[in-house]
Amino acid sequence: MNYSFKKEGKFNYVEIGEGRPIIILHGLMGGLSNFSGVTEFFNQNGYMVVLPELPLYSMPLLSTNVKSFAEYIKEFIDLREYKDVVLLGNSLGGHIGLLYTKLYPSKVKALVITGSSGLYESAMGSGYTKRSDYEVMKAKVQEVFYDPEVASKEMVDEVFATVNDRSKLIKTLAIAKSAIRHNMAKDLPNITTPTCIIWGKNDIVTPPDVGVEFNKLLPDSELFWIDKCGHAAMMEHPDAFNKIVFDWLTKREF
Repeated sequence: MNYSFKKEGKFNYVEIGEGRPIIILHGLMGGLSNFSGVTEFFNQNGYMVVLPELPLYSMPLLSTNVKSFAEYIKEFIDLREYKDVVLLGNSLGGHIGLLYTKLYPSKVKALVITGSSGLYESAMGSGYTKRSDYEVMKAKVQEVFYDPEVASKEMVDEVFATVNDRSKLIKTLAIAKSAIRHNMAKDLPNITTPTCIIWGKNDIVTPPDVGVEFNKLLPDSELFWIDKCGHAAMMEHPDAFNKIVFDWLTKREF
């Protein structure tokens, strides 16, 4: 994905195309490049695609949490004056999208979550005791996917560098703990925004039961499965992922 970032105040973001804004929220260990397939598809199908870079490592440690990131997205959306947005988030990004939607429901037309934290996650921020061992970190990144070959060397290198940077590691662990503490089970029944839930049948980070629970607790949600798929459906099966989202948005007239 070779799009140039725009900078406006403290915000770095990519904005492509015209139409209803789809704002993409990346995860803790997943950058914006993970959404290149989504970006290309929706840019060609009548949507404005917006990818804000979350300040995972630039906020003060005490503000490095899910709620602060949701407020950061509020400031960004307000600054850009986006209306009736579709939020699309993976993992931590799904969690941030859910919290933003809970706090500012009138701003969100629809929500798409995949492999979202907010109820349970088994691997966010854990297992870094052997972070100096490249092969251990490689195996950990590969576990995110059903097909380990999806974990490119560039991706492994980026995670390895992040967890071996002491400052970034501390913030990574703080974010992970915040996500686990900030359980949304009691909040979800009050989030009436239409929600598309897409889950990998082979996700071991947020197992399939988590997707079922999200669908049970969110009043206006639909759950879609992708087979032979781990925690990042939009990377592992971009065509299937895009079709599910596009068909759902079209059916709901979004």
